[in-house]
Amino acid sequence: MDGKAVAETLEAMAASLVALTACAGRGAGIVAPTGADPLQDEADACLDGMAAVGSMEAMMAALKVHFADGYAHAAAAMAAPAVSPQERTAQEMAVTAEVACALTVSERSAAALLDESATLTTRLPLTLSALRSGSISWQHARVMCDETSGLDPAAAAALEAHFLDPEAPFAARGCPAGELVPGRFRAKARSWRERHHPVSIEARHRKGVQDRRLELVPDRDGMAWLSAYVTADVAAGVWSRATEAARALQGPAESRTLTQLRADVAADWLLAGVAEGVPSPKAQVLVTVPVLSLLGAVTEPAMLDGYGPVPPSMARRLVADGAGSFLRVLTDPRSGAPLEIGRRSYRVPKAMRQWLRLRDGRCPFPGCNNHSLDNEADHLLAWHEGGSTGITNLGQPCRRHHRLKHTTAWRPVDATRDRPPGWISPAGRAYPSEQQDWEPPHWPDHAGHAGEDPEGEPPDWPDVLDGANVLGGTGPPLPVDPWPDWALSIAA
Repeated sequence: MDGKAVAETLEAMAASLVALTACAGRGAGIVAPTGADPLQDEADACLDGMAAVGSMEAMMAALKVHFADGYAHAAAAMAAPAVSPQERTAQEMAVTAEVACALTVSERSAAALLDESATLTTRLPLTLSALRSGSISWQHARVMCDETSGLDPAAAAALEAHFLDPEAPFAARGCPAGELVPGRFRAKARSWRERHHPVSIEARHRKGVQDRRLELVPDRDGMAWLSAYVTADVAAGVWSRATEAARALQGPAESRTLTQLRADVAADWLLAGVAEGVPSPKAQVLVTVPVLSLLGAVTEPAMLDGYGPVPPSMARRLVADGAGSFLRVLTDPRSGAPLEIGRRSYRVPKAMRQWLRLRDGRCPFPGCNNHSLDNEADHLLAWHEGGSTGITNLGQPCRRHHRLKHTTAWRPVDATRDRPPGWISPAGRAYPSEQQDWEPPHWPDHAGHAGEDPEGEPPDWPDVLDGANVLGGTGPPLPVDPWPDWALSIAA
């Protein structure tokens, strides 16, 4: 690396940034009007500028990665060979301290940067390339580092390719990774990791169950955090039940927010069992189960609404026990997607609301993480304007984004059977919504479908769903009433 050339290039970049900052700092009127609406031209220029600066930040982050990793290698090459583990640790501490001082950050932050830089330059070439091009942010790159940690090189490469290589088999559907906010990208990456982890989710779940615990963490201002590490179905059920109870308490005379009510309800239940005046509704949580996992023929995870992949043994237990708090949904054995429901009235029935929860998973506004249980079914094209009550004309925005739709020029558009609506902003820009990342089921070898055309016909599913032994005696009979009530009504 030519130090002089690097310094001259960085100096030129700094001069360009200073000029751009001075231009932006002049405020209104920085853009010469090119059309009939000067203010709209200015607004568009500012949005374009923000997007361009975001891409530049990603490119600069990629440069920081190269420099950090380059310094680590140079320092290691200059150091004398370590004669003991303690000396090796001391050398690493010295490198970390040098980077921390150079960047004016903590040594913990410097150590994280060095570790992530080594991961990106040695294990995640697609991620580093996307960061270098500005198509993902530094936060996205860190998520990829986190979610591939602990995976062998082949599994890490597969996860990276799923989200960053559009030519990969079963590439991620919907928004490219860089168009998802980092929190939502983390959720999708974690979900894919759970489904494809080389170690069975059952084995990892068994270890997690042994680690369950309740924790108390003191905080400032006389407050504290109380958290429970429990199985996902228990956590989802508690959250759903507390949310429903909190919503039942809301009204004109109630000054507490939904968040405050949820915390107060949960505290009352823990301290007094069932507190006076606090409703105790059942939880309503969707659990989507691949039919072959339900039969025990494969170990493909089920999906718990608001959480993500869970072990199939958990789903089988919920179905077999007839847990009334969980709405059980079997997926299409060809595509992995749930079934659609139809209706021809203005009122959105419970069955259709459940379908919306399956299709969207959460509020469809880009980047929103509100769970589907808290959201409201809404017509994209209003009923009085000719809109129908069908899946392709319905969304389920959270209350905040429902208000946004009705009080501003933001509008949802182009929902389909399997895809939630995208949004058009007041500036006329289109922003896609995140899609569910459904996958076709993984056929077991002994079912006669391994290596065959994925579009081929599945077994005789009515026989399977009646508990017939179609898998050579390897799967247990289907538990009683595996279909939710709405699925039975469709069949009728």
